[in-house]
Amino acid sequence: MDEQVKRMLMRSAMDHLGNAYAPYSGFFVSAALLTEDGSVFYGVNCENASYPSGICAERAAFSAAVSAGHRRFAAIAIVGGKQGKIEGICAPCGICRQVMREFCDPAAFLILLGTGEDDIREYTLDALLPESFGPANLGR
Repeated sequence: MDEQVKRMLMRSAMDHLGNAYAPYSGFFVSAALLTEDGSVFYGVNCENASYPSGICAERAAFSAAVSAGHRRFAAIAIVGGKQGKIEGICAPCGICRQVMREFCDPAAFLILLGTGEDDIREYTLDALLPESFGPANLGR
C-alpha cells in the first residue's frame, strides 16, 4: 500500500476522533476503514451507561461499511487517547480483531496504528491475531 494512502487513512482517523462519545472512560477512539474499491468508512467509539451496550470505533466502521454493501477490506487506521489527545498507539481490542477476521484476509489486511501521519506502525491482522478462528474453520 502506498505511503500517501496510509497517511490519508491516519489523517482521516485523526480528523474524526473528536466525534467519539466517551463520557464514562474519557478514552476517545476513531477508525478509518479502507475498502478494496477505495471507499473509506469511519467509526468512533460510542459508550453507554450500560457498558456492554457500547461499540468500539473499529466495529462501528465495519458496521457502516457492511451496511453500505461492502465486504472486502484493505486496511484500517486507528487512533485514540484520553480526552481525545493522542499520546501513544491505540491497538484494537480482541473483539474488534475477531470482527476484522470475519471479513479480512489475515495475511493481507493492514492495521495502521500511530500518533500521526509521521508515526504510523503497520501490522497485518495475522500479527495481531495469530492462529485465529475464522470462516474457514466452519467450512466457509
